[in-house]
Order: sequence, then structure tokens, then C-alpha cells
Amino acid sequence: MSNLTDEKIKALEVKANDIRETLIEALIEAGSGHSAGSLGMADILTLLFFHVLKHDPKNPSWEGRDRLVLSNGHICPVLYSAMAHAGYASVDEYKKTLRKFGTKFQGHPHRDFFPALETSSGPLGSGLSQAVGMTLADHIDYGRTSGRYFYVLMSDGELDAGNSWEAALLAGKHKLHNLIAIIDRNNIQIDGYTEDIMPLEPLAAKFEAFNWHVIEADGHDFRAMDEAIGEAQAVFEKPSVIIAHTIPGKGIEFMEHRFEWHGVPPGQGPENIVKKGEQGVAALAALRTLGGKIRSEHE
Repeated sequence: MSNLTDEKIKALEVKANDIRETLIEALIEAGSGHSAGSLGMADILTLLFFHVLKHDPKNPSWEGRDRLVLSNGHICPVLYSAMAHAGYASVDEYKKTLRKFGTKFQGHPHRDFFPALETSSGPLGSGLSQAVGMTLADHIDYGRTSGRYFYVLMSDGELDAGNSWEAALLAGKHKLHNLIAIIDRNNIQIDGYTEDIMPLEPLAAKFEAFNWHVIEADGHDFRAMDEAIGEAQAVFEKPSVIIAHTIPGKGIEFMEHRFEWHGVPPGQGPENIVKKGEQGVAALAALRTLGGKIRSEHE
């Protein structure tokens, strides 16, 4: 059962909208980057950084922290935005320097530039292997009682990569109970819809066959996701995967469910709804209107 109060959920909804607005401002300034998946994962990243994770922005290398691995590194705009809002970096610096030469906010996560990150990522399919290795090391060092959890965020499209399934086999073999994978099941990838490019269903059955505990949840429902994570934490005999059903482009209607927005920022997207020159203003207006609506509902 979730321990989220109605008041806390309201605060998380406001924070998630702020994180979306910040990442869109950064993408507009950068003139490049990924919109759809970043917007779709804002609620989950908000829940993690502002409710679930054991972490300390003032001491990012604290040994007792939970670990968060972003496998689908292309959605780093939302990770950076969430981390900035959580206190790991300046929000203003992030908005002005995303994807700029030498910045800590590289186009894909890079620990050499931003040491608060747990891993560098970008090659799709590798993040689960990284997280499995980290969890195995934790078991070697502390047995099964470290009290830490290892979260790995993955895209559904990257499950086309065989490396993901090799890692899933290894995690199932070693019963890595404190490994929790969260799959962004938004049904899109850069070339189209996942079930057209390389069908994944029955996805839950695949992970169950690899000896994983499988949970499905609405990725935009804070209470449902909190309950799913709590259920995963209670499993002690196998790793868990949460298949989080999300809407790509969430919060900006002309982007929602559109695979064409996978890898482009406002100003470079399809023009059949909003012209390129108006997309940045329209995107921010949608989020600011939504943010005002959320706040007024909570007053």
C-alpha cells in the first residue's frame, strides 16, 4: 500500500510540471534533444527523486544511497531537470547549457562531466547490464542485506537489443532481489511504434520466463507507481520489473503519442498541428496553463 498522502501527491504533481517546463526551456535553448520520452518520464523521475530514493544531493557519493541508472540515456533532459530541481545542480545553468560544449549536461549522461550521475549511458541495451553488475557487487560486498536498491530506467524500444535479455537472464539466475527495473512502456521508438518495428508483446510473460517478478502500472499515477515500487521492494527471491505505461510527450497535447517527437526539440517537430516557429511558445504555454490549473486545484 502506498504511503503517499493526498497532499504529497499534489506537491508531486506541481513538481513534475515544473520539471517538464524546465526541460522544455532547456531543449529550446539547446536546439536539439529528445522531447517525447523525456516528458513521458517526468512523473516517474519526480516520484523517485522526491519520494522514493535514499539520496543526498549535498553528498552525491554517500555510500548508503540507492543507485539510479538511466539506460535510455537520450531522455537525460528529464533526468537532468529532476536532479537540478532536487539540488544536484543549478536549474538556471541546466536551462542555459544543455548539450553545449564542455557542460556537465551532455547530450547523453557522462560521469566525467557530471560526477553526481551513477553511470555514463547512451548505447541502448547496456544500462541493465550495468545495473546488474552493480547489484552483484553489492551482494558480494554485503550479502543480501545492504538495504540499498538499484533502480534502472529503460525504454521499451531498447528491448530490441539482445544485451538487455542477457542481463535479464543473469539477474534472474542470481535472484537479485534489490534490483528494480522500470520500463518506459510508451510504445514508440525513433522509427515508429514498437509493435510495428519489433513487437514486444507479451512483454510481461517474457520477463516472467526469465525469473523476474513483474508488475504493470500507470506511469502517470503517483500512488500506483509508489505501490508498484513498494511491491517490488518486498520481493526477496527475484529481481522485479515495473512495466510503466506512459504517454510520450505527456503534458503537451500536440506532442502526445507521436513517435515523430521522439528525437527532436520544439522548433524541429512535425508541423501538421503547430508550425515549427510556434512550437516552443506553444509547448511552454501548454505546460504553464497546466501548471496553473494544477496549482489552482490544490489551493
